[in-house]
Amino acid sequence: MLDVLRRITQEVNAATHLDEALAIVVRRVREEMAVDACSIYLVDEADNHYVLMATDGLRQTAVGQIRLGLQEGLVGLVGERRELINLENASQHPRYRHFPETGEERFQAFIGVPVIHYRRVVGVLVAQQWATRSFSEDEVALLFTIAAQLGGVISAGLRGGGVSRLRGGKKQRNVVIDGIAGAPGIAVGTVVLPSPLANLESVPDRKADDIEEEEALFRAAVAALEKELLENSARLERLLPMDARQIFDFYRLLLSDEGVVSDTVARIRTGHWAAGALRDTILEHARIFERMEDNYLQVRAEDIRGIGRRLLMYLQSKDWKLKSYPKQCILMGEEISAARIADVPVGQLAGIVCTHGSVVSHTAILARALGIPAVMGLGALSIGNLEGSEMVVDGYHGRVIIQPTRVMRAEFQRLVKSARKLSVELEALRHLPAETPDSTRIALYANTGLLSDIAPSLESGAEGVGLYRTEFAFMVRESFPSEEEQYQVYRTFLESFAPQPVTMRTLDIGGDKTLPYFPIEEENTFMGWRGIRLMLDHPEIFLTQLRAMLRANAGMENLRILLPMISRYQEVDEARALLERAYRDLQEERQPATMPPLGAMLEVPAALYQIETLARRVDFFSIGTNDLTQYLLAVDRSNAHVASLYDSLHPAVLNAIYEGVQRSHRCAKPISVCGEIAGDPLGVILLLGMGVDALSVAAPSIPRVKWVIRAFTQNHARELLKQVLSMEDPTEIRQFLRGTLEEVGLGALMQSVK
Repeated sequence: MLDVLRRITQEVNAATHLDEALAIVVRRVREEMAVDACSIYLVDEADNHYVLMATDGLRQTAVGQIRLGLQEGLVGLVGERRELINLENASQHPRYRHFPETGEERFQAFIGVPVIHYRRVVGVLVAQQWATRSFSEDEVALLFTIAAQLGGVISAGLRGGGVSRLRGGKKQRNVVIDGIAGAPGIAVGTVVLPSPLANLESVPDRKADDIEEEEALFRAAVAALEKELLENSARLERLLPMDARQIFDFYRLLLSDEGVVSDTVARIRTGHWAAGALRDTILEHARIFERMEDNYLQVRAEDIRGIGRRLLMYLQSKDWKLKSYPKQCILMGEEISAARIADVPVGQLAGIVCTHGSVVSHTAILARALGIPAVMGLGALSIGNLEGSEMVVDGYHGRVIIQPTRVMRAEFQRLVKSARKLSVELEALRHLPAETPDSTRIALYANTGLLSDIAPSLESGAEGVGLYRTEFAFMVRESFPSEEEQYQVYRTFLESFAPQPVTMRTLDIGGDKTLPYFPIEEENTFMGWRGIRLMLDHPEIFLTQLRAMLRANAGMENLRILLPMISRYQEVDEARALLERAYRDLQEERQPATMPPLGAMLEVPAALYQIETLARRVDFFSIGTNDLTQYLLAVDRSNAHVASLYDSLHPAVLNAIYEGVQRSHRCAKPISVCGEIAGDPLGVILLLGMGVDALSVAAPSIPRVKWVIRAFTQNHARELLKQVLSMEDPTEIRQFLRGTLEEVGLGALMQSVK
């Protein structure tokens, strides 16, 4: 049976679309089980019916026409029970229903298996026999196993149109698709897709008639693209911070003779035409990045493919026409390059949507820098029929709505206006302190990692930096940055925020953050060699970073160093010893340096129960709620199978944070929170009640967090915390806190609350 399953799985995975995959399944199952008919019914959520979507054995004219209510017939019974039903004589069952239009006789033997994806029934797989018979255990196992594997395939295939799209009907309205929040904001506009000519995968193999001419054509395309990138960078110079503009420099680097160009030319000289040589080069380079475990580096493959498509456009320039863009343009594609973004006239780009990509892709970085709402990572979604469709882009929640109804469109347009009004109101808070009505002051810091974050952080009213992620400066390079390179970056941050504090977390690689030049291969990366563990094992890397930090702090006196992934006091002792050694070495070299306060992150649950011990060795604590939540709930939030279980408002997480705050204060040590909960208005209420000393959040969230702090007295927040800690369900907690925000007049914040 394993060989059969393997063959069917391979065929299904090779299918180019869902219709083809379903046809393969029914045909192959019918052959292997030697039944008279095999069929697949899918749930049409638009009107809550099962629809016959594929069959081998019934009339093909019945496909798309046979419909059953969710509680109708044996198919409905399988879905209701969410379990396999095996009947020798189905016609005797009270739920049996005969459809003459299928051309079927009265089938006797029936076996149906639910197709389930993440607890939701998406369809039913059925096999039928005219004669009375009992299906064997092997046949049951085969059908059951295939159905289990079909869930993800069907769910992915239905995204962006549902069953009605597969049936060839008109576009569904109000199709909601969840992705990843790439840049905050809401936009309503018209979808514009990339040129269909720029499809590398569709370029055919062809021998070059004239190798020199093909090479000349390719080099002309490279020169044209280099010119375009320079012009676009200059055009956006006033709109983008320096490191966001450097994305165009990264693109030009990809066109250097050491990379895409030289490899493509080499292929042309072996006899390939320019387009085919470019295709093979781009796909090879992209695959190198896609194989990397680190998310930041994986998404660099998007940039390489974007360069490839742009070059292909120039090679096909005689057929390529410049697009015209609607006033409210939603750029949508698998990946959207910086060049594509720059194509859209200033003021007309309303939103960006990518089926691939993540929050660290260059597309997302540019969107945030431009203030354009963006949603990334929609997944396997057929977008070919969406050109010209109306779409809502919800960058707060990471979702899009295709063809919204008139009522839905009006609601989101209201939210857009509300967001603009809210921005004006929040702007008035910029220079006011994060202080409660009963005079409790909370320090409000920014989370950063890029130079482009400096200006937005300062403009948002941040009182300093609560978490500077130093690993970003390592991840964008091809080798470890030198001490001098690190010094220059750190000095820029410290000078920009002086005299306000800047908390720099020491290099935190491992887990989901690896370096291409320092590969780490582990089965369980989040609980393995990462953070402080890795740095202590490589003191030469650690000392270089510490020296750069100490030098950068000379004359500034606003540096604070934070140690990640602390799980035992010995790690702090070893880290402090290296810090003191770096300081002594700099003194001996007569280089200016200043010793900063040293802190520990509380993100490993074990650290929460050693606070008293750690407090004798550090000057402050910071709770990293993202990893703490992940470890406490045993949920890898990057794993789609369990990501829905990740919840920072889970009672266990809230109790752990509260205990950490209380213990820290008993030791007279200040404590801050720097995870996502600190930027969630619902979480801010509880953290205020717990008595945290500081919050560190993404710059766009600072005004909202400040508004919450200034709306609640600490006594009120304490009472609310007491009520929440008695609750057992995160959903109940969320509803309670939402209602509380409404009561104090902060309902406008709800649109950015998940």
